[in-house]
Amino acid sequence: MGRVSVPQARLKPWQHGWRLVVAVVIGLLAWVSVASKLPPDSEDPRIGWLIFGDPAVAAGCLVAAMWRRRYPLTVATGVVVASAVSTLAAGAALLVLGSLATRRRPLETSLIGVACVATALVTDSLYPRTGEPDPWWMLLTVASLATGIVVAVGAAIGARREELRSLRERAESAEREQTARAAEARIVERHRIAREMHDVLAHRVSLVAMQAGVLGHRTDLPAEQATVLARGIADGAHQALEELRDVLGVLRANPDGLEPPQPSLANLPALVADARALGVAVTYTPDSMDSPPDLVARTAYRIVQEGLTNAGKHAPGAEVVVTVEGAEGEGLRVTVRDSGAARGEAPPPSSGFGLLGLAERVGLAGGELDHRADPGGGFVLSAWLPWPARGEGSE
Repeated sequence: MGRVSVPQARLKPWQHGWRLVVAVVIGLLAWVSVASKLPPDSEDPRIGWLIFGDPAVAAGCLVAAMWRRRYPLTVATGVVVASAVSTLAAGAALLVLGSLATRRRPLETSLIGVACVATALVTDSLYPRTGEPDPWWMLLTVASLATGIVVAVGAAIGARREELRSLRERAESAEREQTARAAEARIVERHRIAREMHDVLAHRVSLVAMQAGVLGHRTDLPAEQATVLARGIADGAHQALEELRDVLGVLRANPDGLEPPQPSLANLPALVADARALGVAVTYTPDSMDSPPDLVARTAYRIVQEGLTNAGKHAPGAEVVVTVEGAEGEGLRVTVRDSGAARGEAPPPSSGFGLLGLAERVGLAGGELDHRADPGGGFVLSAWLPWPARGEGSE
């Protein structure tokens, strides 16, 4: 079954030129060979055709051959048929045949090749000559051999062009795929940055906002307590800047490849102490257990951080209970439960992405996140994180 041809690149003038020159040289050789065998002093009118008509037909065939790439079959058929009455057009006939063969359409190429051999036999008997004519089998062999060589060269060139086109398409496809992967990586990195910025800064800024809110609404506070709150705001802002610097350090390319220390379960008492200093009634009793993997410990810290931040924002005056329990091989369960707002205060602005980012973080750790309103009042934020046993899953 033949192949479907693909659009070919436009040839430059010099590429057209040398092909036509080769066709002219081949035609001249054939014409000189026939002219050298003409009988001397012959008045046969066919000799006049050889001198005048033959070159005219050949010139027309060469001009038509310039459109062989746009109309391959039409031009090849016309030039090959015309070459039956023009020895000088043999080169043009071979040129259009080779061009057709580059398109790798076997049926069309075979038909034109057979026509080429037939017209060569007709042309050989067109003019008078001295001596006995060459045996028909010799003419058939030479014409078939020349035609076969041209078809083979054309098919090889066509195969090479198709291979180059395939390689070019593969390179373009790989480039598009690489661009798509880079775009996907940028999106993932943006999500990671947003998640990291929220987890690190939202808690600290929320605490500062709550302190500022208390300081702004409570005009009856003693001077000593107001000073403590103001100092807390300054310390919180300073710590927020320090944490922002740490996050930016993680996001930048670090020459030594190191990242700032990440929080874990060991940092939970300090986190709870900060919340208590702001007046949040937090109950947390550290459970004696082994140290979970870094990813699990860091995720558990972020869950508690988000739970305390949300409780401070949306449930002022509530009692908050933090529970972290689990064991190796069973998983880690983290729960932050508040009793509901005890004071009617307007909450500070919220980004709305805290729980969404937390769900993504828990999902990346292979865990499950649940948050719901407690039927008895308040809100419950809980998560289960996998804590595989040592050697589990390794082969």
